[in-house]
Amino acid sequence: MEWLNSMSVPSKPVAAFALSLVAGVFILLGSVVMSMFALGFPGMMMGGTEGMQVGTGMTGSMMGGMMVPWMLGSVPVLVAFGIASGIMVILGAVMLYTRSAENHLWGAIILAFSLVSILGSMGGLLVGLVLGMLGGILALTWTDTGKPIQQTGITLPTSA
Repeated sequence: MEWLNSMSVPSKPVAAFALSLVAGVFILLGSVVMSMFALGFPGMMMGGTEGMQVGTGMTGSMMGGMMVPWMLGSVPVLVAFGIASGIMVILGAVMLYTRSAENHLWGAIILAFSLVSILGSMGGLLVGLVLGMLGGILALTWTDTGKPIQQTGITLPTSA
């Protein structure tokens, strides 16, 4: 029973893990939404003359028809940035929970890739960016407070 009293309770950065995990999911969701709007929904371009055509109508007159193809060429790269940053935030959150002694490393990774998500997924619809920043900051400032459990002995009087 004495060894049970001397055991320490392992402490985990649960709040930082939960916030970062949700942030990673929102960042992945944001990159999917960005790719759907930038590249078009399936069947969106199949509408014939009424369909959406690049370089015509308002976009053709506003941008001169030259800017739109260039922007559409960089969209797959930005979507890849969004997917990669979402995966890295989720990986950082899982590693933060499993290897909580390395909280500074995983917190910095979560924070950095949450910021990079602005490029590829609109910051995870802005929710992922905010949650990732909070999770990364909590991970950086987390300290292990697991202290040995001390059981105080209570003596009862034996006189009746």
